[in-house]
Amino acid sequence: VGTLPGGCDAAGRCFCKPEFDGPHCDRCSPGHHSYPHCYACSCDSRGSVDNDCSPAGQCRCHANFGGHTCSQCALGFYGYPSCTPCQCSREGSLHSTCDQDTGQCSCRPKVTGLRCDACVPGAYGFPH
Repeated sequence: VGTLPGGCDAAGRCFCKPEFDGPHCDRCSPGHHSYPHCYACSCDSRGSVDNDCSPAGQCRCHANFGGHTCSQCALGFYGYPSCTPCQCSREGSLHSTCDQDTGQCSCRPKVTGLRCDACVPGAYGFPH
């Protein structure tokens, strides 16, 4: 599948197409995945460690990035491509994750603010 016309050299190593590797062109070259198709990894340069990926195409993401190609923020971060930590208030929010686009945390009743760190008008004191 991955050999070029011309076969192999005297040592038995086959001449491979660029996306294939191995003595018999029977695996994908670095930066490619899903043998025998060998698609390019397409890892996002901002979010991935490098352009190498798993055999299934999963890129290796920096801690604050996620997704198959590291082209979105990981849970707990928002605002791709900066991927800033959510910093939701532990007392005022329902959980530590936020909207990945806006950074809005999910607030408890009578709590407001981007990080759920303020009371709605007419309410006072955080719930415990």
